[in-house]
Amino acid sequence: MASDLEKAAVSTFPAPSTRLSDDKASASELERVDDDKTTVPLYNAHVDISGVDERKLLRKMDLYLIPWLSFLYLLSFLDRTSIGNAKLYGMETDLHITDQQYLLGLTIFFFPYAVFEAPSNVFLKRLRPSVWLSLLMFFWGITMMCQGLIKNNAGLLGTRFLLGMFEAGLFPGVNYYLSCWYKRSEFGLRAAIFFSAATVSGAFGGLLAAAISNMHGIGGKPGWSWIFILEGLATVVAGGVSYFIIQDFPDNAKFLSEAERTVVVRRLQADSQYSAAGESLKMKYIWESVLDWKTWLCMLLYMGADGPLYAFSLFLPSIIKELGYDATAANLLSVPVYALACIVTCVVGLYADRYGRRGYINIGILCVGTVGYIILIVSRNAALSYFAVYLAACGIYPAIPNIVAWVSNNVEGSYKRSVSLALVISFGNINGAVSSNVYRAHDAPWYRLGHGIVLMYIAIGLVCSVAYILVCKRENARRERGERDEIIEGVNDGRTDLARNGTFASVADAKREKGDRWSGYRYTL
Repeated sequence: MASDLEKAAVSTFPAPSTRLSDDKASASELERVDDDKTTVPLYNAHVDISGVDERKLLRKMDLYLIPWLSFLYLLSFLDRTSIGNAKLYGMETDLHITDQQYLLGLTIFFFPYAVFEAPSNVFLKRLRPSVWLSLLMFFWGITMMCQGLIKNNAGLLGTRFLLGMFEAGLFPGVNYYLSCWYKRSEFGLRAAIFFSAATVSGAFGGLLAAAISNMHGIGGKPGWSWIFILEGLATVVAGGVSYFIIQDFPDNAKFLSEAERTVVVRRLQADSQYSAAGESLKMKYIWESVLDWKTWLCMLLYMGADGPLYAFSLFLPSIIKELGYDATAANLLSVPVYALACIVTCVVGLYADRYGRRGYINIGILCVGTVGYIILIVSRNAALSYFAVYLAACGIYPAIPNIVAWVSNNVEGSYKRSVSLALVISFGNINGAVSSNVYRAHDAPWYRLGHGIVLMYIAIGLVCSVAYILVCKRENARRERGERDEIIEGVNDGRTDLARNGTFASVADAKREKGDRWSGYRYTL
């Protein structure tokens, strides 16, 4: 239950969801006080919002934001993983590279991808999303087309490095961007729909690669080359169009009226996102993210899902092929695997938004993945292994947006959240450099070593999920007992024992300065 402070701040809207923690019924001494010092000023108090239907506004936001961003991520994931499909059509032979050189080509992508994510999110906030994301897409599309023109291993390494650098900003950037539009209890489903584009790209990529491979010989180029060229061309076109389609942040969105923009910001502030009204860049916000214990724990947590994700997406066609199918059949058999993963991802996102408890849901998801990989390790039957691939997909893909939503839910402060998300996602992605090397050619057809390493990653995710739940639950309890209350001048000046938590002129100042460390903020479990 939200505190009296939150109710007084934005009386127009309902209090934040009671699902954000196990027990928010109790309130600290400071939260029970009701006077001018504890009332947060209403955003755009002069604007009449009586004519705004909140449900219709939410549907309008979904229509303008989600479909196109999901399409962009589909292209992104398609471009980075199409190399797995190209391999099946003779790329290694034509480039005269060994299996180790091919694995190095996969690995080099992840280093710039991880390094440039945090800076990209800062640029996204400083610049307009419509400009920054469009530029990134245009340049990685050009790089993708160049990948179809390479002749040797040096060309492969160079294009994969550039591809990782330009693609780095999309996934963390869009997740941060969406968190600036939706309440914490609404963000999970939107993140799941956005991420499900990765599963669609897995299914679509197999079909597309099978179709494009029939262009073998046209223009003197092999089929795998045309896969890169045509997919890159689609990305270049999408990048140009994106400038006109991608919307900017809520306080200046052109597709909303002033009353609608006001409602969006007030909804977020009622959901403990006080920075939704705008925030200036200060280095202290970046350092707060870097020094926050949640950032480091969540980096390990996300690693436990992201490492398996890349291993799965890059090698699924090869795994299926080694079970006795030719290249085209392997690509086609991967389609229903991704289709099921897409459905499960969206269902999990909807359930987590409606009922909360993202951490407990995460544990359940990862357990399903654990069962899938145990079967893959012990199985020597092609049909059983193919069944286990479905379990593995359902245990990996839904975990990614669920963890991203969980991380975002527990960070307040616009710049701090942008950096935290980027650091968490980048650390997970750097593990793609490891997981892209675990499926070695001489381990075929059962790849026991690769499956075992992926299982280790999932175990790390499970341990960190449990730890994050316990630590957040303990911190929430401390805040409910009033141990984290600040001193508000003129309200509780006599509580000298609370001096360590800071002294502020008003609750609004405390919210603005402390973000998620504010005593009234409750962490999502």
